[in-house]
Order: sequence, then C-alpha cells, then structure tokens
Amino acid sequence: MSIKLSGPMLPPKSGKPPTQAVVLLHGYGSDGNDLIGLAPYWQGTLPDALFVAPDGPTQCDGFASGYQWFEIDFAGDRLASRQTGVVNARPILTQFLSDMWAQTGITPENTILAGFSQGAMMALHVGLSLDTPLMGIIAFSGALLPPENFDAPDHKKTPVCLVHGDMDDVVAPELSAEAHDVLTKAGYDVKYHVSTGTSHSIAADGLTFATDFIAGLITK
Repeated sequence: MSIKLSGPMLPPKSGKPPTQAVVLLHGYGSDGNDLIGLAPYWQGTLPDALFVAPDGPTQCDGFASGYQWFEIDFAGDRLASRQTGVVNARPILTQFLSDMWAQTGITPENTILAGFSQGAMMALHVGLSLDTPLMGIIAFSGALLPPENFDAPDHKKTPVCLVHGDMDDVVAPELSAEAHDVLTKAGYDVKYHVSTGTSHSIAADGLTFATDFIAGLITK
C-alpha cells in the first residue's frame, strides 16, 4: 500500500493562485506544524507561494504525536541507518512532490525544498536526485547523503543553502561543512552559514541567511 503524505499548509499571502511552492520537512520526532512556522518569515519574499509541511511517513516511537522520515539506529551504526533511511523514504517524498505539481500546476523550477535535521537530510537527498532542478534547497542542521549521479556533469544542479549551529550535539556541524565541500566540488552553487553559539536549532542569523538566499533565487 502506498503512503500518502499530508500536513498543514498556508495559501499565498497575496491571495492569488500559487505560482511557487515551499515544501518544509520537519525533524525526527516532530511534525508539519513545527516547520510550517517558517512560512511567515518567508511569505514577504514569496507572496505568491504555497507553503506545505507534510508529516513524515511513520510515527516515531517515544514521541506521542511525532513523526519520522526514517528510523534511526541509536544503538548501532547511525550513519548506515541514515543512508538506508533516505533511500527508502525517497519514493514517498518524490511522489508527494509529483502529486503537488500535478494538482497545482506549480513547476519544480518554482519549488523550494527546505528541511531541518532529518528533514534537511531528506531535502538534500531527494532534491539532488530529481531529473528536473528545483528553485532551491535549504538544509538546516542536516547532512548530505548523496543520491547516485548527483555529481554527473550533465546533471542539472539546484542551488543549495546550508545552515548549521557550531554547537550542535545532535547532528555534527562538520557534516554541513563536508556537504559544502562535496557539493562545491561537484559544481553546485552553495551558500553556507555557521551560526555561532547555536545548538540543534535554527538561530535568527541562520534564518536571515536562508531568507537572503531565497531573495537571491528570485533575482536570478
């Protein structure tokens, strides 16, 4: 049985039919109501955008109402569980995006995929796996688990924004630094910001950096 994602959404601030979309992917043990809170910060820059924040495909053990994109092996090889997890969850998120594009008429080129923590891992993995480039990918406190052929010379390359706190003890900040190096060497346009004194969260300066990244996408 196929899994259909759903979650909170906000229509365009302009009141017009949406011409852009921002898909927000929550972290482990959270839900779409958490990440949809980013919408008010970006609606001024993207007044014609639909904001949607789907819940992950499965509920998360130990969290009463939380969801996950994939299970984490806390007792074993966490990296291996991440690599397997993003691959297994990719078709579900890809189908959600395809359905949204078909239903709204919004194109991939006018879609931003953004996520926090586990959601950032999904945003990077899925966004870089698509045949058609997105408007942009924003990854807060995440890690790159690269899909196959993401670095192929003929692969259309989506602009990427990476933001991470330097005191993150949940997802190591070095993982975003590594992602920056890997993606830059592969020919991607990458904007990278480190929030000083920030743990596993989105700081005000990191949010401003991401907002400026979005503004830059519009002017291109």
